[in-house]
Amino acid sequence: MSTLKLVGLSGNITTPSKTRALVQTAAALAADRLGATMDVIEVNDFGDQLGRARRLTDLDAAGQALVARIIAADALVVATPIYKASYPGLFKHLIDLLDPLSLIGKPILIAATGGGEKHALAVEHQLRPLFGFFEAHSLPTAVHVSDKDFSDGQLSNPAALTRLQRAVAQFDLHFPQALRPAQAAE
Repeated sequence: MSTLKLVGLSGNITTPSKTRALVQTAAALAADRLGATMDVIEVNDFGDQLGRARRLTDLDAAGQALVARIIAADALVVATPIYKASYPGLFKHLIDLLDPLSLIGKPILIAATGGGEKHALAVEHQLRPLFGFFEAHSLPTAVHVSDKDFSDGQLSNPAALTRLQRAVAQFDLHFPQALRPAQAAE
């Protein structure tokens, strides 16, 4: 059996980022659970070229390689910050560059960060329909965390971590062959 590839995509446009910390935590939990390799990509990794790209081929070789890693992943963890009830424009622009068939059937853990609970439903009203368009399989449990869930830049709230672990466990339905015996018994 080949090793599963998991890619985390962080829609943040600033560094350091709570969104990156959320993606890193979720991707590490999922990679450990599934015995997968893990890679984290940030919207910032595309640099200034992303905003000017009208199609995927407008990205330089490095940008196209980042997109290829996203598309080649067996599973994704996608999180974005929420600003004024939606995701950042550059995040959406990156997703717009993807071929509509490129994510069919791909399991995706969707998540978001926001300044407060006021943005919590943006995950359901913004991200789930977006990936539904691509016919991806968004995991049933979405995760929204806010500033209060972090300490020293790391996700630390026990309730938020429990929800994240519950979401990560839902990858099991897509990759039962990757589970270790103890996890399969859960």
